[in-house]
Amino acid sequence: MNNWRQYLSQPEFLLYVMAAAVPFSFATWRALVNNFAIEQASFSGVEIGILQSLREVPGFLAFGVVFLLLIFREQTLATLSLILLGIGTALTGYLPSIMGLYLTTVLMSIGFHYAETIQQSLSLQLIHKDQLPVVMGRQMAVSSFSGLFVFALLYLFLELLHLDYTWIYMAGGLVTVGMAIFIYRAFPHFRGEAEQHKQLVLRKCYWLYYLLTFLSGARRQIFVVFAGFLMVEKFNFSAAEITMLFLVNGTLTLFLAPKIGKLVKQWGEKRSLTFEYLGLIVIFTSYAFVDNVLVASLLYILDHVFFAMAIALKSYFKKIADPADFASTAGVAFSINHIAAVILPFALGFLWILSPPLVFLTGTVFAILSLLLSQLIPFEPDQGFETTLVRQPG
Repeated sequence: MNNWRQYLSQPEFLLYVMAAAVPFSFATWRALVNNFAIEQASFSGVEIGILQSLREVPGFLAFGVVFLLLIFREQTLATLSLILLGIGTALTGYLPSIMGLYLTTVLMSIGFHYAETIQQSLSLQLIHKDQLPVVMGRQMAVSSFSGLFVFALLYLFLELLHLDYTWIYMAGGLVTVGMAIFIYRAFPHFRGEAEQHKQLVLRKCYWLYYLLTFLSGARRQIFVVFAGFLMVEKFNFSAAEITMLFLVNGTLTLFLAPKIGKLVKQWGEKRSLTFEYLGLIVIFTSYAFVDNVLVASLLYILDHVFFAMAIALKSYFKKIADPADFASTAGVAFSINHIAAVILPFALGFLWILSPPLVFLTGTVFAILSLLLSQLIPFEPDQGFETTLVRQPG
């Protein structure tokens, strides 16, 4: 019992439970939504496109978190966000219509994006800067393990028990709601380094972080939208084979994310981001010209692993930021990251029709820009020494 209480007194354990709670709803929703939309709600490509756009809007509006902090404490808001994520998922199977699926998707997405934003903010506030990469790596591992567990349950429910979508969505959503209630009742309210600003904060000294965050979102969209599409269109991957890639990615993240966190701590942010961007330049360029299915599969897996090194970007911000800015900037960063999510899929969809390789070469350009900008990060960044363009203190 004493050991259990000791865990509940540690803020990093709170972050691990939050990381585990999200996939029970989000992984369930994501894995089933295409089949459910077509089979139960008679969606065509037009409605699917609208649905995915609606799903990204709450991410673009994540800066709204800072205004809710005028009403709620941050851990309370995290609990409410997880509950909204769970309710949105649980109701999905009960509203098998176009408008019903739009409604539940928006509810689910608000909960998901706000929970992710607050988790990032709490990580920055509650974890010491020297330990942040390690703890964030462990959070990614916990999230991956939870996601793998969900995929295994989905296989059991669908293939062996033949459960209806309604029951599966309900189960996934209620687990998240239950974990949110546990978080609210079991953990004390932890205090961060400083009282958080209750208004939007945009500072000139964070300009490099903002730019790298935008480029990260742009590259991520190319991977999420078009890398999987390439596997299906060019290499005729079945749904089962795509699922297997997800499982491989999740398994690798489970084992590698903690090691990547330790690597970022050892190498520092500048070296880690340089390594990430060099790898992504090679990967995106290879995507443009790959003709071998095994090489394409390897690229897909490596792509996912390299994105785990984005831990270094959050660690960089932790070192340069005023502690009172963490909550506001977490919301702003999510919004900046999602600017690309609103614009790029539509624009690059037309480019894909003309030339699929040009889509991935666009990703190469984003990676090159990221690499060049990352060289402005000091080897030992700090407040007042955010970039190498600033005179080093002392």
